[in-house]
Amino acid sequence: MEINNVDSGVISQIMDLKTSTPGVTRKEVIKTGFKNINDYSKYLQEKYSYMNTGKTSMQGVPVTVSVSGAFLKKCMDNPEKAAFLEENLVAIPECIKRSVEYTKTMPGNPVMTYCNVLFDDNGNITMISGCTNDPDGKIARENAKRKAEEKNVEEEKAIKRREEKKRAEKKQAEIRIENLMQSNDYSVTFTASSVESISQIMAQRMMAGNISTSLISGFDFKV
Repeated sequence: MEINNVDSGVISQIMDLKTSTPGVTRKEVIKTGFKNINDYSKYLQEKYSYMNTGKTSMQGVPVTVSVSGAFLKKCMDNPEKAAFLEENLVAIPECIKRSVEYTKTMPGNPVMTYCNVLFDDNGNITMISGCTNDPDGKIARENAKRKAEEKNVEEEKAIKRREEKKRAEKKQAEIRIENLMQSNDYSVTFTASSVESISQIMAQRMMAGNISTSLISGFDFKV
């Protein structure tokens, strides 16, 4: 049955649409012949409020349904394509419900966190969904706490290793000084640009009385 609206040019047809039950159809009034995509979109959104309107909630899941403008243009004057679009739009809520139920049966009892349904320029449909087995973030918080504790332990170990290394180096330096002080044979090296400079260095060191400091440096003086 076809009903024409002479004023708007819109054509209404009663068509058989597929349902989510195989082999079962239902009758639906399909309208085509709109003047522009905006009018056609408005008509569809009155029937399917979730189409091209951003996120909406289905079964507690944020859902986005996006239909390409190019595909809408193909549908607005083609009853068969329009029927295809509407039979899929009307099936989305049931599809989301089944997806949520299926997700719960997966290992770890995850929950669906979002779903995007996309109709491309040719009417191909892509459904993208995400899920998590940590909906309240408890596992993530516990993992973060554990990693922070492990990091603190490693930092404490690193500090202890540095302190032990410093103590070992200090002990070795003390042993070297003690050995030098007990030795009767050792050499002193002075390096400078002239003999006069070397004499000045020797005099300054002797007057300062810091031969022990010189010993620590291995008797190697440079200017």
